[in-house]
Amino acid sequence: MEAVAPTAPDLARRVRAGERRRRLAAFGLTLPLCAFLLVFFVLPILGMLRLAVSNTEMAETLPRSTEAFRTWEGGGVPPPDIVDLFARELAEAHRARSLARFATRLNYEEAGLRSLVLNTGRRLARAQPPFSLDDLAAIDPSWRDPGVWAAIRRAAQPWTDLYVLAALDLQHDAEGRIVRVPPERAIYLDILGRTFRIAAVVTLACLVIGYPLAYTLAHLPERHAHLLMIGVLLPFWTSLLVRTAAWIVILQREGPLNELLQWLGLIDRPLELVFHRPAVYIAMTHVLLPFMVLPIYSVMRTIHPSYVRAALSLGATPWTAFRRVYLPLSLPGVSAGCLLVFILALGYYITPALVGGATDQMISWFIAFYTLQTVNWGMAAALGSILLLATLALYLLFARVVGIERLRLA
Repeated sequence: MEAVAPTAPDLARRVRAGERRRRLAAFGLTLPLCAFLLVFFVLPILGMLRLAVSNTEMAETLPRSTEAFRTWEGGGVPPPDIVDLFARELAEAHRARSLARFATRLNYEEAGLRSLVLNTGRRLARAQPPFSLDDLAAIDPSWRDPGVWAAIRRAAQPWTDLYVLAALDLQHDAEGRIVRVPPERAIYLDILGRTFRIAAVVTLACLVIGYPLAYTLAHLPERHAHLLMIGVLLPFWTSLLVRTAAWIVILQREGPLNELLQWLGLIDRPLELVFHRPAVYIAMTHVLLPFMVLPIYSVMRTIHPSYVRAALSLGATPWTAFRRVYLPLSLPGVSAGCLLVFILALGYYITPALVGGATDQMISWFIAFYTLQTVNWGMAAALGSILLLATLALYLLFARVVGIERLRLA
């Protein structure tokens, strides 16, 4: 029997079925990676963003008062029934030893409210209800201040902008308006600016050192290039903590660097390098230099020497041939290296914490401080979210100006 040729609709159906099978197979191969990214990357970021605006302390400690304050429109002091309910729950929470968390949360709104709440709860626990505003004011006159009740009302809401505003050196005033914090408390914008300045300087230093090094690697004979590449990759074989500690030894007043500079007659007395900004620049540049060299080197390896030779044969000088031909062809690697180093530098913690001084700490140090020492997860999440959004904004600007499609990492 003769084989019957498939009709056009049958052929199209088979092609579509084959494409579906191919896409399903590709999806199955990438599914473990997608699951890994979802569990260990996307969900933690979403959790951090949620913590930055979450406001559950009062609801967990004083649930009935929370509902009452959410229905109160604000302004002045609350009605007597809300005051009585709030006072009763304060006394109950003190007896249950659960008042400290809410008191600490309220202290973020205004300094001094923690001691006010704890002292009032302790006194009310020994008194008999019902309670009035006069009873609270007899314990502390601050309870007649509408600002205190406005802070409690804000703490009762399910979501808060307190931490995000604080990370931007902003706050709510007594009328609920967003205003700048006093100058002596405005620190976080300066810290964020310092973080970006340090990351930019380290990126520039890595580029200045890394571009000639990558050029040399790309044009050396293969045997010599391998030896030099081992030197570039050597920092990856050493613990980051060990490398940072080594820089403390090298840069201290009695360290090898100061002794060498004095022996050469370049300085009269030892320089104060460690625990200052220069130490941060030097140590971070050393750690991040391979992340600049490798992308540039990978692109330079693909640039054929005939391009430059053709420019020279047409009368261009070596500098003109490099500037007009070689440099533009290597820019995708430069862009990838700069972006990689800059983003890594933004989140650095160990190196600035060990070799830098008090005025050299980056925003990651403060995120760790709020996470590990004060256990203020909301503030830590807000600072992390601000850093994340600022980094994304710079990335989008970079993509618009340079073009992500031009980046080449290998």
